[in-house]
Amino acid sequence: MNLGDKIKRIREEKGLLQKQLASEVGIPYTSYNKIEKGTRDVTVEELHKLARFFQMAIDDIVNFDGDMPEVVTVEDKPKSEQLDLINQLDEEDKSTVFKIIDTMLTKKKFQDFFQKNLPATQ
Repeated sequence: MNLGDKIKRIREEKGLLQKQLASEVGIPYTSYNKIEKGTRDVTVEELHKLARFFQMAIDDIVNFDGDMPEVVTVEDKPKSEQLDLINQLDEEDKSTVFKIIDTMLTKKKFQDFFQKNLPATQ
């Protein structure tokens, strides 16, 4: 499967028409049509726009095997699986997740402290 076929397959799985996708990512329709037909190469910039629109990594498009990745929902998973999923993130994203959790926990502790230690206003 060439790159144009892969892009077409992703577009179809998303339920989009060629004109819709071309418009959304700012590629002229005739150019986009040629990309899917394989008569024109996709530029790096166009591939980047498509990846952003599809919410996929460029590598996921280039190596697309026909199965769209499923949306990951952490909330309904067991605790151990939640941690496993977080550990799959790259270091920067993992650090961001932990910073968010730290901030939320600190906020909760301060809220609890003030509720216990300050008189209620009437």
